[in-house]
Amino acid sequence: MPDTIRLTTAQALVRFLASQYSERDGIEQRLIPGVWGIFGHGNVAGLGQALLQAAQIGEADLPYYLARNEQAMVHASAAFAKMKNRLQTFACTASTGPGSTNMITGAALATTNRLPVLLLPSDMFASRVPDPVLQQLEDTRAGDVSVNDAFRPVSKYFDRVSRPEQLIPAALAAMRVLTDPVETGAVTLCLPQDVQAEAFDWPVEFFRKRVWRIGRPMPEPDAVARVAALLRSAERPLIVAGGGVVYSEAEVELRAFAEATGIPVADTHAGKGAIPWDHLSAVGGLGSTGTSAANALAAQADVVLGIGTRYSDFTTASHTVFGDPDVTFANLNVARLDAAKHSAEMLLADAKTGLGALAKALHGWSVADEYRAETRRLAEEWQVAADACFNLNHGPLPAQTEILGALNDVLDDSDVVINAAGSMPGDLQMLWRARDPKAYNVEYAFSCMGYEIAAGVGTKMAAPDREVVVLVGDGSYLMLSSEIATMVSEGLKVIIVIVQNHGFASIGSLSESLGSQRFGTKYRYRDGESGLLDGDVLPVDLAANAASFGAEVIEADSVASFRAAVAQAKANDRTTVVHVETDPTGPNPPGSAWWEVPVSEVSELDSTRAARATYADHKRAQRHYL
Repeated sequence: MPDTIRLTTAQALVRFLASQYSERDGIEQRLIPGVWGIFGHGNVAGLGQALLQAAQIGEADLPYYLARNEQAMVHASAAFAKMKNRLQTFACTASTGPGSTNMITGAALATTNRLPVLLLPSDMFASRVPDPVLQQLEDTRAGDVSVNDAFRPVSKYFDRVSRPEQLIPAALAAMRVLTDPVETGAVTLCLPQDVQAEAFDWPVEFFRKRVWRIGRPMPEPDAVARVAALLRSAERPLIVAGGGVVYSEAEVELRAFAEATGIPVADTHAGKGAIPWDHLSAVGGLGSTGTSAANALAAQADVVLGIGTRYSDFTTASHTVFGDPDVTFANLNVARLDAAKHSAEMLLADAKTGLGALAKALHGWSVADEYRAETRRLAEEWQVAADACFNLNHGPLPAQTEILGALNDVLDDSDVVINAAGSMPGDLQMLWRARDPKAYNVEYAFSCMGYEIAAGVGTKMAAPDREVVVLVGDGSYLMLSSEIATMVSEGLKVIIVIVQNHGFASIGSLSESLGSQRFGTKYRYRDGESGLLDGDVLPVDLAANAASFGAEVIEADSVASFRAAVAQAKANDRTTVVHVETDPTGPNPPGSAWWEVPVSEVSELDSTRAARATYADHKRAQRHYL
């Protein structure tokens, strides 16, 4: 057998990726099961040729998937990785210039959410002979700079492969980062277009099967003892369950721990479903868009145990939700960055192993029965309020909360709901009743408009046996609806619910609360007299647009017809869009916490001055947790 084989850099990369596996708890799976791509002059003769050759000759099993937008294919890959608990993801290839820079937003989303994606942006000629080529940035300060350097701050690993042999260490480093729960995120390997097509004698050993083992870090016994002692000293402890619980598949351990100790469990967006909504210890979402139950308990909590959470400002209500002046934190997290937040007692470990160790250390200890009873009373009071939001009988247009209530009724526990931006994430965190840790995919680290439909593609590919329901407002839909065509071409059955309210409902409400009078948040004609965008409603037909992609479309005009439309969509065997119009002004669920968005300190507008006074009142409760 020869020690080397002559291939182009692109052909070598395809072979290498097809041989990479991940393993956790004895279960192996392909790490990179396929490649998303849109071809242009920067990659059509490199990775395009290599993928074609692999498919036709069968030299490597690496299927190719055609996206319609480069940003969208990164979103699809991130959603796939999320559904797969970060044990698998896709590679994404794009051409030089705008094709590659379109992926930067997706890279930022993946890294912010700590989700692995492999990005292969094409780059300019490494030889520099034909410079400047089409779509090349000429930087007067350096000759080795390209637009792809913009990936550096949003990538957990970045490299530019300027010679074929550089691919060997670069590819291995990329796999290391993709499979590291602490460091994972977007990984970017820039591939100059001439290097992609350049041949090299590759060591055959480079293409052997590699299994990247993802372990479960064990906690230090002394750290377990310190956290256990802190919890034993607490009278009103609270657990904050984040995405780390779900990614480590520690739901069973969390539920058992909560049942044994009686500590109430609040959740973040990424952690929703880690404990069933009707569990005796569940109190729902925490923070700016949290439930009254979770926020009331947080206000008086003396010890907070964060598990797999990054403590975003929405979770902490901009550092105001934890009201006890002597509150102390303990954080169980695989990442030191998150474990150290809020001056916490750190328990560095996988959520599953850490919870198991804590359960043993706390054996026989529980909160007082009175605290358990208070937890249930607050949770039940919130559910009464949620039921009221679901059954408003609002008119003439239904409220968004009524649509969510109908959807929650019609969907099964295993059906996946997807959302990312606008007013729906807040409503969902308060109201959605999740029992399954994989049934709730609300991207709220980057909260990227346009994520939703693309994420529906990736989620359905990861979980073909589940019903996948995309919730999208007209704002996000108009930004990135193109992957409906991908769903149709790939034969993916996804339900898309378009909630039409003729503008940006969330920012409109926020604008009003900040004294900015919903300025610039409505889809309207420009008024000839005022000069503002406050004329008649634009005649945009989103239902017709969705149908033009090849999806079946059902229009609903009431809560009852919406409920029937979703039931019909579930019975269909192809992508179906349900279109419904709602009242952009609410009513909204009752809020119980704050989110800091600065208000103009000086203004000629009465509305802004009033909002500034309210802002100053909230700021008084804000503090560092030291």
